[in-house]
Amino acid sequence: MNRPRKRPEELRSHRWYSARDLRAFGHRSRTAQMGYTRADYAGKPVIAIINTWSEINPCHTHFRQRAEEVKRGVWQAGGFPVEMPAISLSEPFQKPTTMLYRNLLAMETEELLRSYPADGCVLMGGCDKTTPGLIMGALSMNLPAIFMPAGPMLRGHWRGDTLGSGSDVWKYWAELRAGNIGEDDWAEIEQGIARSPGHCMTMGTASTMTSAVEAMGLALPGAASIPAADARHAQMASLTGRRAVEMVWEDLKPREIVTAAAVDNAVTTVLALGGSTNAIVHLIAIARRAGVALDLDRFDALARRTPVLANVRPSGKYLMEDFFYAGGLRALLAQLGDLIDGSALTANGRSLGENVAGTPVFGDDVIRSRANPLVAHDGLAVLRGNLAPDGAVIKPPAMEPRLLRHAGPAVVFANYNDMAARIDDPDLAVTADSVIVLQNAGPQGAPGMPEWGQLPIPKKLLAAGVRDMVRISDARMSGTSYGACVLHVAPESHVGGPLALVRDGDLIELDVPGRRLELQVDAAELVRRRAAWTPPPPHYGRGFGALYLRHIRQANEGCDFDFLEDGPPTPEPEIH
Repeated sequence: MNRPRKRPEELRSHRWYSARDLRAFGHRSRTAQMGYTRADYAGKPVIAIINTWSEINPCHTHFRQRAEEVKRGVWQAGGFPVEMPAISLSEPFQKPTTMLYRNLLAMETEELLRSYPADGCVLMGGCDKTTPGLIMGALSMNLPAIFMPAGPMLRGHWRGDTLGSGSDVWKYWAELRAGNIGEDDWAEIEQGIARSPGHCMTMGTASTMTSAVEAMGLALPGAASIPAADARHAQMASLTGRRAVEMVWEDLKPREIVTAAAVDNAVTTVLALGGSTNAIVHLIAIARRAGVALDLDRFDALARRTPVLANVRPSGKYLMEDFFYAGGLRALLAQLGDLIDGSALTANGRSLGENVAGTPVFGDDVIRSRANPLVAHDGLAVLRGNLAPDGAVIKPPAMEPRLLRHAGPAVVFANYNDMAARIDDPDLAVTADSVIVLQNAGPQGAPGMPEWGQLPIPKKLLAAGVRDMVRISDARMSGTSYGACVLHVAPESHVGGPLALVRDGDLIELDVPGRRLELQVDAAELVRRRAAWTPPPPHYGRGFGALYLRHIRQANEGCDFDFLEDGPPTPEPEIH
């Protein structure tokens, strides 16, 4: 890449360190207080390492060490590394949902980079919402930035079977509730399903989003596929640190990389991976931060032409470790050929096409060719109709094909607690043909739009052998989940969307090939129900929760805060 290089006096950090005044004296003396000499930082790019490590995030357990390896690369390239911890959104532990706090991480990332003497940054994330949160904040600040993904954990094992995080949790939980396995079996699965650092090793939201960011051009080639425990992951950390320094000298910024073509590449990659439906919300938010228009219709248009090539759970049968050994993301992108725009610029200064050209596949059942796809098209589908005027989404490869076209009577739960209290009631009026509906689980209704969308199948139906039903909500679903689950219904029920008007027994029609979701109720009756509807009270009256409720957008708009997506540029801080 042939770009004019910055001079040391053009570095942003120069304003902090190089002036001959009282404030710069303070900056230099306090840096000396930490044990550094002027030779360590003078005239060198300051690289902020935004690290989402914490002791409550098992997916990032190894990030304490990886940060040191990133620093090693920064030092090697002649930069000055400064580690800055940011909020760690831990999917297994944070309640009510990490999605409530994704935008808080985006705000923190942006403000860390703006308020301190950073010339560029390495973004360390991977557990579901950390990836989009970091990228959103970095795009808004628009300093040279590169992403270092956490990497998937190793395969799980139980009695000779391979276990995949999330997917096998839901599978065996259903078998436990059905009485087909016992508590001792369940305890053994608990001990064998997560056995190394790293995020989920199924094609959940974590691997979906880290792969999307690599395909978008914001990570080094191959970074997203390496298992967290592999020595090559540590090597990639150092290479990422080295490249961050060069990106500063080249003044290569993320908004130059995240173009409309790069966003299409990311969407196409998600579809070819059979990726998480959560990617829709996150990629819309990321694209809008970059000034790129992305909506549900674009996802649907690309889904109609993109085959699913990754035979990875929950859509397929393998795990991310197998995907890596089969060639990883670069091999899959090479298989996509002209479905991606190979001219798009990436963080290493080369085009995406140059980065993936000629990458071989070493397991053609794990990474399929376009001539032999796992699914020919429609890895995701966008539904519309009177029940979802602004759209809803579903993942067809993860559902039983018999349900692609289905009509059945609604069984309605007003909220999550109502569902938890009644779903296993033997007297619940439900059959395998019923459509289970959960209200008030969206961005404001839950609040935070939790991953409640894989609604449980009633225990009495599990015992009868039922393993999939049509389920509808304004919630999200874990990327590791599966089933005929209609998600992200917009507008959500909490703000008066049509989902709020559904009643027990109403006929609901799902037509995935026709992209329709219809409530078969007379229009006059819906008018009467709307007149009787009253909005629920807000969940929060103060703090971040109140800020969230005032400014959160709907799912089809990316669930960003309105004041973060829009508005004039924020000025650089004054240094006095």
